[in-house]
Order: sequence, then structure tokens, then C-alpha cells
Amino acid sequence: MAGGSAGAGGAGAGGRPAPQLDGLFLRRFLRLQAVLFSGWPSPGALMFLTLLCVALLEQLVIYQVGVIPSQYYEVLGNKDFSGFKTLTAIALTLIVVNSTLKSFDQFICNMMYVSWRKSLTEYLHSCYFQGQVYYSLHVLREDIDNPDQRISQDVERFCRQLSSMASKLIISPFTLAYYTYQCFQSTGWLGPVSIFGYFIIGTMVNKVLMSPIVSKLVQQEKLEGDFRFKHMQIRVNAEPAAFYRAGRVEHMRTDRRLQSLLQTQRELIGKELWLYIGINTFDYLGSILSYVVIAIPIFSGVYGDLSPTELSALVSKNAFVSIYLIGCFSQLIDLFSTVTDVAGYTHRIGELQETLLSLGRKKNDNYSEAKASWDLDGSHSGEDPVPRDTAFLLEQVTLSVPSSGKLLIKDLSLRISQGNSVMIVGNTGTGKTSLLRVLGGLWESTRGSVKMLTCFGPRGVVFLPQRPFFTDGSLREQVIYPLKEIYPVSGSADDERIVRFLELAGLTDLLVRAGGLDKRVDWNWYDILSPGEMQRLSFARLFYLQPKYAGGHDWSGEDLAYTFLSVLDEATSALTEEVEHELYRVCLQLGMTLISVGHRASLEKFHSWILKLHGEGRWELTRCEKMKRLPAGERC
Repeated sequence: MAGGSAGAGGAGAGGRPAPQLDGLFLRRFLRLQAVLFSGWPSPGALMFLTLLCVALLEQLVIYQVGVIPSQYYEVLGNKDFSGFKTLTAIALTLIVVNSTLKSFDQFICNMMYVSWRKSLTEYLHSCYFQGQVYYSLHVLREDIDNPDQRISQDVERFCRQLSSMASKLIISPFTLAYYTYQCFQSTGWLGPVSIFGYFIIGTMVNKVLMSPIVSKLVQQEKLEGDFRFKHMQIRVNAEPAAFYRAGRVEHMRTDRRLQSLLQTQRELIGKELWLYIGINTFDYLGSILSYVVIAIPIFSGVYGDLSPTELSALVSKNAFVSIYLIGCFSQLIDLFSTVTDVAGYTHRIGELQETLLSLGRKKNDNYSEAKASWDLDGSHSGEDPVPRDTAFLLEQVTLSVPSSGKLLIKDLSLRISQGNSVMIVGNTGTGKTSLLRVLGGLWESTRGSVKMLTCFGPRGVVFLPQRPFFTDGSLREQVIYPLKEIYPVSGSADDERIVRFLELAGLTDLLVRAGGLDKRVDWNWYDILSPGEMQRLSFARLFYLQPKYAGGHDWSGEDLAYTFLSVLDEATSALTEEVEHELYRVCLQLGMTLISVGHRASLEKFHSWILKLHGEGRWELTRCEKMKRLPAGERC
């Protein structure tokens, strides 16, 4: 869930193996690379190729700059003033070119970071917002902590660290091959073999030092997310917490999460200390090794026939080649600390990717099965045809809580059709909202068949959840939500209709407070609306959408109905009975059939049927006679 317990164990808690630099890391890393380089010519691939060209040019210039000291030894030893001036001019030119190439190198790496973050984040978004995957991930799955942090923060850090390594990694094969050849020409086989042996030993030592860091880094990121979630929880629930005078308690709980995070960070720093000791030791050993490699041919008499000036020039050139080859290996060893960070983020993002794909496939399979059984033409495969006005058909449905398996409803058969509103009642925990979740496709029934024979949205079904949802944006965007994004062909919004529906919902003053329908506001709608206003605004949205069926809650503690079918989940709990009566009356006048969850007996007169849930699988469906006694003007 979004906010896991701060006291959770290590990264390998819950029976899962601790993240390591192993085959699982490699598979996850390669899957993420397939997203970053999704095809040719993708922006990431083009920038990567450009970076390779720039890096190769940079290495050619670096080599020329590197051998200049040996040429200076020669011209100074020979007192060649003309050669000195020419060499200085060449050196200045090469330095300017090298500086320019290095700057372009960094610029391209930064652009790759932005491109990679865009590609990976949009990919994860496409999986996350597919169907109700985001709901299943947050509500029904407990094994993925802080998915919001993984998408927003971990992806950013992964792409930044990877882009910082890109230039060194892509050029390493070329520089290692070239300078190995040059080193062999200068020192014979002993030089390259010694340097390669030094690198292999350094890699093995640092691999041992890196392994515990990866799992500890994963645990640190989880606790970072938990700590941030705790502050977000206080921010969202500041008013209820203040009424409880909960500052002292929340202070203690928040500090507890902070201490758990800081303890993990101390442990991580302690483990990183040994890695840094290994890296720095091999860096300095490399500088000594380079001179040992150079000294062997000198003391063995290979260059005995050279003059001091020629020997100085040759030693300078050979020193550059050997030192640069060792420097290439040292750079790779220095990257080990960055690799541990990348590995930690790879495991967290890769684990999220695997879960999203798994949930997406499951949702698609369920959708395909459901689609095959849906009868959008109103016909039914059984002996008795289903009337065309049927919205939902439930046959022998058994429903249990997914997490605990607690039985809520057993063998429920029900047909919900246009004009026959249903009110669902029962004590807390008997499965009222859970039944709406099954109708909405958020949960699966344990057994039986649930068929939705109409579409979602206008002319179909609209759900009003127990807790209203408001997005960022103008007042118009709140009223027409989610039509703007999901139904772009629905046409431009009618200002007069929106204003009329706001008036019917009793929100005329909100139009003034918001500065009109289209003024961009920088406030949080949850902060400026009272609970009652939130429910009124939800009804204004329902009036605008005008579904055949509507479902939801009455917000006095129960669920309401559907728009042409309106499904209302306790959608009026914060409203008075008079306001509730008026809003329901408007729903019927607009031709909606309602599926309501509610506690108030005053709602019964707006419904044709009462479904009472007794818990432990028991239920009772009775005809409601009160609706027949409504005045003609209050019925549809």
C-alpha cells in the first residue's frame, strides 16, 4: 500500500529474497533498457549514438593532449623555439576543442536524463492507469510499498544516475582496447596483463563490498517513502487531527518513522565506508602500478641506447598510456558506488513494473472474459432472454473480502433494470459498498456471474463513491469530470446547463467563489469545500452526466445510486434530509435509475426495491411500496 509500516523489516522481508547484484537485477535492468530504447529511431537511441560519437572524438583529442608533454620534453631538450611556438598553438587549440567536447558530452547526458525519465515515467503511467490497475495496486496489494515514490522519485534518481554513467560506460570498450594496444607496444605483454589483473582483483573485492549496500539502499528508499507518506497523511487530515488534539501523538509517530529511517541511513553509511576505502585504495595503487609497468623495460635495458632527452620524452608518452589505461579501469571501479544506487532503484522500479504488467494482464483477461459474456444487444444465452432495459444481471453471486476471505454475500441473484431503483441497506461490514465494488469491476466475485449490460458514462452507468473525488482544475472541470479526457467527442460543455445544475445542487455561491466556470484556481478543492458542499458538487456532476443508471452512497452512512443508472455510495451522509430529498427528486426527474447505499429510512420512497444485507452471506430482497405513494411531480 502507499504507506507501509515504518517498522518493516529489511528489503527481504515478507519471504522475498533481498535485492542483490544478481541475475534478477540483470533481467530487470534489461527490461528497463527496453523501455528507454523502445525502437529506432527513438530520441533516446539517437542521443545515445550522438553521445558515442562525441565521446570518441573527445578521446581522440585527449590522446593528442596527453602526448603533448612528451613533445614538450623533446622541443625543450633540443632548444627548438620554433617547434615550441607551434606546439603551444596546437596545445591551446586542442584544449579549447576538448573543453567544448566535454561540455557537449555533459549536455547530451543531461538531455538523455530528461528523455529517459519521460519515456520510463510515461510507460509506467500507461501501465498504472490502465483500467483499475492503480486501484488494485493501492488497495488490494500489500507487497508493493509506496508506488507513487517509485514512479516519481525512484525513476528520477535512476535516470539521473544512469545518465551520469553513460558517457564513461559507452566509451570504455573503445578506450580499453586502444590503450591496451598502446600499452602493449610500449611495455610488452607484462604491462597489460598486470593492469588487467589489477582490475579483476578490484572488481571482485568491490563486488563483495557492494552486495549488502544494494539491499540496504532498497530498504532506505522504502522508509523514505513511509516518512513522506506520514507527512502527507497529516497534511490531508490536518483538521480531524487538530480536533483530536493529536499533535503530540502524531509528533511521536512521525519521529518514530524518522528514527527508523535515520538508523537505516547510518547502517548504509557504515557499509558504504568499506566500499569507499576499497575504491580509494585501488585508485592510489593504480598510480603506483603505472610507474612499475614503465620501470620494468627501463631497468631491463630495453631503452639503454636512448639519450636522456629521448628517454624523458619516451617515459612521458609511456606514462600517459599506462596511467590512462589504469585510469580507465579506475573510472569503472569508481562507478561501483553509482552502480549500487542504480541497482537499488532498478530493483524497486523493476518490481513495480512486474506487478503492473501482471495486474494489467489479469485485468485484460477478466475484461475479455466479461466482454464475451456481456450481452450488449440485450439478448441472453440462456433460455429466458434478458430485457433490453437491464443494466446488471447477477446470478448466484457469492462475495468475500479479498484480503481475509470473510463471507459477505452468498448466492445473490438480482436483475437491475431501468425504472427499478434499488436501495441497499444493512449494518456496517455486511458488504454494501463491497457489492458496489463488484458491480463497478473493482472486485471480483468469489463465485457466480456478474454481467454489466450497459456502458459506463452518459446514457449508461455512473458511480458516486462514498468519498468524493475532485481533480485539479477549474469549476467546469469538476462538474464535467471525467468527460473532458475520456469522452473528447462529447462536444463543448453547455454553460447554462452547468449553472442550472449547480443551482439545483445548491451551489450558486460556489460559482462566485471560484470566479466563474473557467478560472484556474490554485487551491485544493478538498480544503475549501465543506463535506456537504463536496457531496452537492458530486450531485451537480451526476446531473450533468445524466446516466440511465446511477449508484453510490447517501453519505449519511450508506450508498446511493446510478445515473441513467446512478450508483450512489452513501452520497448524502453530510446533508440534511430536506436537501437529500431534493437531490434525489431531481435524479428521478432526470430519468435516472438509482442503486443507493444508505441508512436513512427517508430514502426508501425513491426506490422500488430494498436489498437488506444481514452479513455472513445472508440477504433479503423486498418490494418497496413507499415509492408508489410519492406525489406525481416527484416521480420520473
